[in-house]
Amino acid sequence: MNSHSSGGHRLLLKTGITALFLFLFQVGFASAAPLKIVTSVPDLADFARRVGGNSVEVLSLASGKENPHAVPLRPSYIAKIRSADLFIQMGLDMEHAYAPALLAEARNLRLQPGKEGFLDLGEDVQAIGVPVVFDRADGDVHSKGNPHYNLDPVQAQRMVRAIGVRLAALRPAEAVQFRANADLYVKEIEERLGSWKARLSGKSVRFISYHPDFAYFAQRFGVRQEGTIEPKPGIEPGPAHIEALVRNMQSRKVGLIVKESFYSDRVPLELARRTGAVVVSVPIFVGATPEARDYLSMMDALVSGFATQ
Repeated sequence: MNSHSSGGHRLLLKTGITALFLFLFQVGFASAAPLKIVTSVPDLADFARRVGGNSVEVLSLASGKENPHAVPLRPSYIAKIRSADLFIQMGLDMEHAYAPALLAEARNLRLQPGKEGFLDLGEDVQAIGVPVVFDRADGDVHSKGNPHYNLDPVQAQRMVRAIGVRLAALRPAEAVQFRANADLYVKEIEERLGSWKARLSGKSVRFISYHPDFAYFAQRFGVRQEGTIEPKPGIEPGPAHIEALVRNMQSRKVGLIVKESFYSDRVPLELARRTGAVVVSVPIFVGATPEARDYLSMMDALVSGFATQ
């Protein structure tokens, strides 16, 4: 065999090995099991699905239709958490009534605080409403501040990026795709943010809500909260508080009662009858209402509710 023929065979062999390696890599990449993600609320599940694409399976413990502070504990959740690769929560004590117990019972060491499989998105929030003195007698007060920052689209962009970084750390081979997906969703939120601001621009919106859910939303969009139907978080109003609300709404010319979709209509309708204010039921989480299919459509519905005044 001459040297030319030998060199050709070596080139073919090298090419064949390279092709085989690429084939095996692609097969392995395609057949890698999806990362299993459990989130506390459906907004985070929406973010994780958009960032992870086909490389993730996502379960939200809350559906969006219930009070996020009182999510029912289901035995099936323990098995899901036990096999999960990542647990994502809002933090700031939003999940204190159920998440720690579920994580402890599932005994998944990967998902314990401080581990790579545990992502608390509240750690980097400049929280609103941090109590100076913490006392449970004041109702369902959160010692670390108001946890409803999901209603601020700028915070949503931060959460999307953080999820992208964590997924990239868990599966480096797909890091580029995760970051590209996160960038795309951040851009979509940014584009909608301009239109949401435009819808509320120039409006003097004064409102009350059932629970203090809207602090971050109000700060971002320049609307003004003038009270809550709950005298203290998690406490139902009595006659004296309702009378005080009526006087406050009349003196401050409050024309809008924003009712989170999972609360009763009874008190909002009574206040509306006595003050002439309009009652609007709005979603504050993905899945809370039929139109709140994902984060973008949830925010569309929420902004539309505020824009009615």
